[in-house]
Amino acid sequence: MRQPRFKLSTIIMLLVCLVVLVSLLLTDLLITDSTSENIHNQLEEKASIVSRTVAQSQIVKKGLQGEVDQDRIQEYAMTIQEETNVLFVVVMDMNGIRQSHPEPDRIGKHFVGGDEGRVLQGEEYISSSTGTLGKSLRAFTPIYDQSQNQIGAVAVGISLQAVQDSIQQGHKSVIIGSIVGVLVGIIGAFLLADYIKNSLFGLEPHAIARIHEERNRMLHSVREGIIAIDKEATIVLVNKSARQIFQKAGLMDQEPVGMKINDFLPGTMLQHVLEEEVSELDEEQTINGVSIITNRVPLVVKGQVVGAIATFRDKTEVNQLAEQLTGVQMYADTLRAQSHEFMNQLHVLLGLIKMEDYDEVNHFISKLVNHQAHEVGSVTQDIKDPALAGFMIGKMSASRESHVLLTIECETEIPQPKDLEVTHELITILGNIIDNAIDSVWESTQKQIHVSLSYVDELLTIIVTDTGTGIAEDKHEEIFQKGVSTKEGNHRGFGLYLTKQSVEKREGSIDMDSYPEKGTIFTLIIPYESGGGRE
Repeated sequence: MRQPRFKLSTIIMLLVCLVVLVSLLLTDLLITDSTSENIHNQLEEKASIVSRTVAQSQIVKKGLQGEVDQDRIQEYAMTIQEETNVLFVVVMDMNGIRQSHPEPDRIGKHFVGGDEGRVLQGEEYISSSTGTLGKSLRAFTPIYDQSQNQIGAVAVGISLQAVQDSIQQGHKSVIIGSIVGVLVGIIGAFLLADYIKNSLFGLEPHAIARIHEERNRMLHSVREGIIAIDKEATIVLVNKSARQIFQKAGLMDQEPVGMKINDFLPGTMLQHVLEEEVSELDEEQTINGVSIITNRVPLVVKGQVVGAIATFRDKTEVNQLAEQLTGVQMYADTLRAQSHEFMNQLHVLLGLIKMEDYDEVNHFISKLVNHQAHEVGSVTQDIKDPALAGFMIGKMSASRESHVLLTIECETEIPQPKDLEVTHELITILGNIIDNAIDSVWESTQKQIHVSLSYVDELLTIIVTDTGTGIAEDKHEEIFQKGVSTKEGNHRGFGLYLTKQSVEKREGSIDMDSYPEKGTIFTLIIPYESGGGRE
């Protein structure tokens, strides 16, 4: 993934500043134009109001009619000019001769500007022109007597330079506001970038994208099924292995992500884990006939539960793994027992040779050969599966090491199975039952175990009898449950549980008869399809 040239914080700051700057520039243009027009209109309105006020004055009217001294017109006009802060207030007669003026020496002279003609015709208007006081905005209003006969006019002027000054002052305020806005935008962009960066744990977008991609690949590559929900109990994640298990259970008719967990998996305890904030480990669950082993835990972030996640695996695979581990352990124990027994025999021979008791050496070897020939020959002759035969011979050696007599009797020939996996299942079954029997007879006076095998009509019957202490009657129903054992200590209670799992997997049956202080009899019947013997 290509790394961008700029950091996220830099991009955010540039983008926010650009947006703020463009927005303020457009606002400045619009406000400046609107403000200029409003100021111009306000000054025109002011000039018009002043000129109308003067035109209605009785002093002005009587002065134009000669009823009062004309000096009164000048005094009144100057008063109005000072109070309203206009450039000039000029009263003229019907000939355009000034009757008032800011400069008294110009009174009696003709009005200058050339734009007074229309007001002497009785029209009220506003214009711009240059007079003796410079360029100005002028408001003209006709003056009428009591009979509505025009007797003069009034002109009120506002300097255009003052108009421009007012407009520039308004524009200056807009510019200052824009600058303040840009500064605020820059500060806000910096704070926003810092907040987003902290929210993302200081990671850049390309790093987040890489982590997201790696996370997805890891979640979908693991063999365990994974399903996660958020705090609203909505499914947010289902990995590849989970989809395969759900498809096996016939639940993939619709996309699970986005559904409520109870709608997709009715009866699931994942929502209970979310609500109660408790973990549930190594629980068995059945989904439309598919058994799984699942672990459910709440997801906690900064002390708050934000969801829950379940990891699970097909129970069949778990059982296979456990059985494989058990089988390997049994093979190892068998080899160790045979090796230990062989070393003991070598030590006996070495001692006899050093004593030069060659007759006893001959007798010991003959006895050993006959015993091995009988023991090994009988087992290998009747059990055609080499792996199973070797295992049974190893168990006999291990039993002798524990001072337990283990005898094996085959009422019929036991052919090699067609499915080689059956061999592994039988090793698991016989290994666990024989080990359990050895433990049972350990404290008995007679330490004997008898194993009988027969094959009739594609059914393998196994009877294991021991002379042990037996199993209490109240334990008969629960002895095959996981973790239940008649012996003390940790990591017990799995042998018979795995045995029953293997028997049920082969669609067989297992029965137990036990008599306190007399012994126990296990009877197993397992479907067994022959694959032909090996001579």
